[in-house]
Amino acid sequence: MVKERTESLAETALVRELPKSCDLKNALSLTFERWSQGEQATAMATATDSSLQELSDWNAWYRQKFGFVFLICASGRSTSAILAELKKRYQNRPIVEFEIAAQEQMKVTELRLAKVLSTGENTGSSQSATTFQEKAGDRVSRIGAHLTATSAKTSVIPRRTRPPVTTHVLDVSRGSPAAGIEVLLEMWKGNRPPSFGEKETGGWVLQGTSTTDKDGRSGQLVGITDAVNPGIYRISFNTGEYCPSGFFPFVSIVFEIRESQKLEHFHVPLLLSPFSFTTYRGS
Repeated sequence: MVKERTESLAETALVRELPKSCDLKNALSLTFERWSQGEQATAMATATDSSLQELSDWNAWYRQKFGFVFLICASGRSTSAILAELKKRYQNRPIVEFEIAAQEQMKVTELRLAKVLSTGENTGSSQSATTFQEKAGDRVSRIGAHLTATSAKTSVIPRRTRPPVTTHVLDVSRGSPAAGIEVLLEMWKGNRPPSFGEKETGGWVLQGTSTTDKDGRSGQLVGITDAVNPGIYRISFNTGEYCPSGFFPFVSIVFEIRESQKLEHFHVPLLLSPFSFTTYRGS
């Protein structure tokens, strides 16, 4: 497993040549625990029960997707910064994320090697293991438990963080977002899909409605689901109410989501002026 290989890099670099019976090996392991506490100090100082729970949830989703726990050099990072980085990296492809995780593990390894080589750390100290464990403290145990407690999670893990179909509207005549436009999303239901010039033999079924906000973005038009239903969709904008003197009483855009695309995201924006509009598939 990647987790087992990466977790032990720093320790292996220093202790692999020592006899199993050597007390120095235990002293080094205890020293690593103390260093880990220091590296996580900023995160623990800024942690709350809710942020730790959210971190645990996202780490569970991350582990299911990539096969190993989230690896990051936590030194100097707050809990919110770690969580933001986790959410950002969750979107990566596995081959990209594996390389990033390896780089983060290397940062931790280099940080600990530097402490050994430059600070004169007395890893052979006679201080007892009990004393070191007391220094680690309950708060470090808490964050460790939140990061590794994934096996008990039974909820469905969403891979999306936003609805599969989204939109926004820009008023290009004003150079600003178009707020307050009603948006409808419909899906075609019929024996066969509609085609150009043929009489429709089915009907459009409403999937969701919303109104664009001050940034021109619509709210949730369809639920956040892992796989969107393939089919033909129509997204319509009440442009006549927004611009009564314009040429278009409303604008409808018809697009198709194929079976092979059901895990993809579809952003269908509208660039509007009183006498023209354009659209495209965005991200």
